[in-house]
Amino acid sequence: MVIWLLPRAIKEELNKRGLKPIYIGSTAGQDQTWFENDTGFEKTYFLESRGVVNKKGIHKVLALFTIIRSAFTCKAIFKKHQIKYVFSVGGYSAAPASFGALLCGIPLYIHEQNAIQGKLNSLLRPFSKAFFSSYDTKATMTSYPVSEAFFKSQRERSNLKTIIFLGGSQGATFINHLALKMAKLLQQEGIAIIHQTGKKEFEQIKKFYEDEGILADVFDFSNDIPEKLMRADFAISRSGASTLWELCAANVPALFIPYPHAAANHQYFNAKALVDQEAALILPQKDIDPVALLTHIKSINLLNVSKKLSQLIHDGGAKEIVDSMLQPKNKENPC
Repeated sequence: MVIWLLPRAIKEELNKRGLKPIYIGSTAGQDQTWFENDTGFEKTYFLESRGVVNKKGIHKVLALFTIIRSAFTCKAIFKKHQIKYVFSVGGYSAAPASFGALLCGIPLYIHEQNAIQGKLNSLLRPFSKAFFSSYDTKATMTSYPVSEAFFKSQRERSNLKTIIFLGGSQGATFINHLALKMAKLLQQEGIAIIHQTGKKEFEQIKKFYEDEGILADVFDFSNDIPEKLMRADFAISRSGASTLWELCAANVPALFIPYPHAAANHQYFNAKALVDQEAALILPQKDIDPVALLTHIKSINLLNVSKKLSQLIHDGGAKEIVDSMLQPKNKENPC
């Protein structure tokens, strides 16, 4: 049994069952950084694909041509590995294998990570065997598939001793600069700093902390985020779906600063789903003053928020999805 997929939690659930999936991603973005040397996959492939949504004219045509060409490459990969299921979370990285599944008649399973449905997922949803979502009541509802390690990081917070700044693996310049503006304030309050910078600004930010004599756990990329979340009492973060639900699984109260240029403003709506349940804070970039922000953070009842977060997600989301995929008796791969 070989399955193509993206989320690490789904891969881990398959590995528990003695199954090693293959992974097909893009040469663009962070796919290779995340998965190229992951021994939980039987094989990893990185194909050329480009985003289409924000392209115009000839650039849109070229992006579509690249995806279609890579879809036929996926057909050959599916035949070689005898693929029986394709699992997609959408986006240009997933487009070639998703279209390849339709070309081969292989069952396509889709997980919509965000509160706002992506363009590719909207297009392919009618052709999918199942459509999973933690937001959409018309979809097959599941708890978001988060790795077990984050649930093992759970603890109730009551005192603000450590703040973690998260901009994602690629970093977020605004959050990086906000952390530097708040660094001395936090030092004066005796609050420790954990800071994920992304690769681009890592050296510059590490030097800042050293020059200012501020002790901080500064890193560009880490596979040990659960351990870092275990130590954190509060997070200041972008609100990409994976990061948001990982913080939720670890019960870390957070202020979310959505990336303002995200497609369909989906990061705002991801965070709003927690804010509406009084389980998080959200602020746009333009409204943030470091001194006022720290005062506000110190006024939060961390214990109450931690308890609310623990009720919004449960371990086993990946198991629910994998059970749904493996239970049906699907036909053999026709490619």
